[in-house]
Amino acid sequence: MTQEFLPGTTDRRLARLLTLLAENATIVISGARIAKEIGVSRSTVWRWVERLRGLGVKVKGQLASGYFLEQVPDILTPDMLKQRLRGSLFGKRIFHFFKTDSTNRVALELGHAGEPEGAVVLAEEQTAGRGRSGRKWHSERAAGIYATLLLRPKLAPVQAPLLTMMAGLSAHSAVQALTGLAVDLKWPNDLLILGKKLGGILTEMHAEPGQIRFVIVGIGLNVNQERFPGELANIATSLHAETGKPQSRMELLVRLLREFESDYNRFLREGVASVVARFESISTYARGKRVRVTNGTESYVGTTGGLGPEGLLQVERDGGQIMTVIAGDVAEAR
Repeated sequence: MTQEFLPGTTDRRLARLLTLLAENATIVISGARIAKEIGVSRSTVWRWVERLRGLGVKVKGQLASGYFLEQVPDILTPDMLKQRLRGSLFGKRIFHFFKTDSTNRVALELGHAGEPEGAVVLAEEQTAGRGRSGRKWHSERAAGIYATLLLRPKLAPVQAPLLTMMAGLSAHSAVQALTGLAVDLKWPNDLLILGKKLGGILTEMHAEPGQIRFVIVGIGLNVNQERFPGELANIATSLHAETGKPQSRMELLVRLLREFESDYNRFLREGVASVVARFESISTYARGKRVRVTNGTESYVGTTGGLGPEGLLQVERDGGQIMTVIAGDVAEAR
């Protein structure tokens, strides 16, 4: 499926306009030159500049005198990403949306349509971003990373959930490398800073008995949110909130995709043990943490006792019974 025929993706020429302005930041470029370079009419240039302004991009000037950017916007345009990801599995097929319902939904569609491994679906804003158990994921415009990766690994379906933990490790490495912040991992899919949620992973797969057709790994990270609505205010955080300054989403995403590719290749080469051992060494939740586990049928309190060989969390209930958590919510017991 090509980008041109996927409804809602950012028009390549609009992305080219943004790249042209970004590459010549603070230099006035005439409307006529822009129109010629990206292959549209001057009136279309004016219309698209207005659209970029509506998205928060600080474009100065007007059609008669020309346009320039006050500052390079932190928008994850495919052109700029591909330049930074040359030679990477994730640098070839990037589907960008200024707004979509859910990057996971788009990636599922691409997977069913035969899109090859390595496709990346990005949104500046999601209207129906999803977390685990059908929860809504707050996706403020151009403030976070909302990305889904399409994979076609030769793995048994039982191993697919480990990709969730692996993505958490990749995000952990990327955030720590760029900010120095101490990030915790909560089994199986949350990134936390001082107990507040920084990000989450939502993995979905299409499989047959014994064989995965494709897996999509959705990654949501709070980067430049300064405040959160309502009930999220006390339980969510962002890199901006933790460091006191804005962070580059572009730098973080490039680092994340590079880390993910390296971790993915290692997982395919070395198997489950490499992911399990790393997760146990980083996560304070993996061993010795008092937790409450809630699933569809019951809720109980116990102490975590590490991960099993397939990456499932072991919890020793207060009566001594060892439970293997396959699904459900794990929260620190207060």
